Amino acid sequence: MRDHRVRSGEVELAVRERGAEQGPAVVLIHGYPDTSAVWDEVAERLAARFRVIAYDVRGAGASTTPEDPLDYGLDVLMDDLAAVLDATGADGPVHLVGHDWGSIQGWEAVTGERLAGRIASFTSISGPARQHARQWARETARTGPRGVMEVLGQARRSAYMPLLMAPRTGELLARSLPLVFERGMRALEGAEPRPGHPAPTLHRDALNGLGLYRANMGRRNPLDGEARTDVPVQLIVPTRDRYVMQNLLLSACGRASRSYVRRVPAGHWVARSHPDLVTRWITEFVDHVEGGPETPDLLRARAAGEPGREFGGRLVVVTGAGSGIGRATAVVFARAGARVVAADIDEGAAKHTADEIAAKGGEAHVYRVDVADAEGMERFADYVRATFGVPDVVVNNAGVGIGGALLDTDEEAWGHIRSVNLDGVYRGCRLFGRQMAERGEGGHLVNLASMAAFGPGAGMPAYATTKAAVLQLSECLRVELEPAGIGVTAVCPGMINTPMNRHVRFVGMDPAVAERLREQSARLFERRGYSAERVAEAIVRAVRHDRAVVPVTVEAHAGRALSRVSPGAVRALARFGRRAGERIRRRLEEEVPEDGTGRVAGSG
Repeated sequence: MRDHRVRSGEVELAVRERGAEQGPAVVLIHGYPDTSAVWDEVAERLAARFRVIAYDVRGAGASTTPEDPLDYGLDVLMDDLAAVLDATGADGPVHLVGHDWGSIQGWEAVTGERLAGRIASFTSISGPARQHARQWARETARTGPRGVMEVLGQARRSAYMPLLMAPRTGELLARSLPLVFERGMRALEGAEPRPGHPAPTLHRDALNGLGLYRANMGRRNPLDGEARTDVPVQLIVPTRDRYVMQNLLLSACGRASRSYVRRVPAGHWVARSHPDLVTRWITEFVDHVEGGPETPDLLRARAAGEPGREFGGRLVVVTGAGSGIGRATAVVFARAGARVVAADIDEGAAKHTADEIAAKGGEAHVYRVDVADAEGMERFADYVRATFGVPDVVVNNAGVGIGGALLDTDEEAWGHIRSVNLDGVYRGCRLFGRQMAERGEGGHLVNLASMAAFGPGAGMPAYATTKAAVLQLSECLRVELEPAGIGVTAVCPGMINTPMNRHVRFVGMDPAVAERLREQSARLFERRGYSAERVAEAIVRAVRHDRAVVPVTVEAHAGRALSRVSPGAVRALARFGRRAGERIRRRLEEEVPEDGTGRVAGSG
């Protein structure tokens, strides 16, 4: 390590270099209320390959403080960065990495004229450009009530800013910060305090750093515009950031000539909690900008950076993708930019889904798998990882229906519905969930349950039992996988018009009666008119917002609410349903002629 004192105007900046004196230079800029020590873990790892330069910004750590408490404007901070580059002999373009206020400075460096030509790449962590933040708030609010609520949600996360900017109140908060910062790092960020961070100068740094907010926030530079840049930009987006929403951070997409997006299930101080991952991403990005190949991971990150494609570059696996909800889900994810693996026991049906996606310019791949086959699912999971990488989203949708009394449900029928509806979901969660956990970048598992999971129902006890088990499995997994940043959602659709309704198997009754019952049931669902596409859209929203349980239709919402408020009422409805079902079955048995054709006069 080599320490320097660099003069910039009236202040002296404390600069520390690591690694080889030659080679690509990586410059690390910290945020508030940190010092350059926040980068120690990342800097030490990067130093094995690069020349690493980190410095305490003015008023922080070992750097001196300007006399004017408002002398923290971004124009002055750009002068500081230029002074560091000059003093350290960084003649060629450097690779900039910024966190929090360091990232805001980085955006100023790559979009302004002051350092034009001196930045080769920029990695931004949890710090949007001021211009992007304003434009995002304005454009999002214009989309309607949901957009307004999203902007208000970000305002709630940023509520500390006006307090820090206010006289006296800001000083009071800054003085109290050392009392809670260390505990917050441990409890909320998963980063253990260690020598250097939090810094022993935290009390002074917190007070001085108020100048960052007071000199820059709420003040619009007349030169501010779209804040575009030709510098390649990598966005590292912590999905658990308590201070900045993902959509705000992603508002930079499309404003750089090349944008790369990486998501990590971590909090605001991701460099402290996930240094290996951050180091790997910076290294991969810098190597590519320096002339190395664009790795498959970078290709996916670039696809994720395309504006307007929410799931760009992400890999989505859908079972039962040949028809119904599975087909619609695969199509909707592909429309949002995802690469889709359409899996189904009917390979031809899966291929039809993939062809539909390809015809619309999407990317889809076909795999034949029976989710009831344990070894087949193992091969499927291995194939996906080896061929496409670890999935970001897995939708365990494959399912079958069996109707009839439990006493008429033999071992073969019971084993079949359990092996598909429950064991298939278990295998999809276990195999792909393990891949996601090992990768360490989070993910999402979606399991298709049913409104039948909310209470007892007459006529389909085996089906309802497997779907209730899927709901409970999902709830358990959501708690278990939360530390790995893997979301789990149980989707309970309701009465949906899908082809599965015409393939429900009925046990314990005459085949002709079963056929008539199946036909009547399918017509009822058709009249209900709720499409699989609407369920698919609900699934995408569930992944976007990380919902735990998603009833889709009105009847599904009502069933969930009633099961919570009055389980007795749910049982009473089940008894009513049983009696109604018995009447329907008797009527159908009377209508079926002795030849068992199931046709009656005038039935067509």
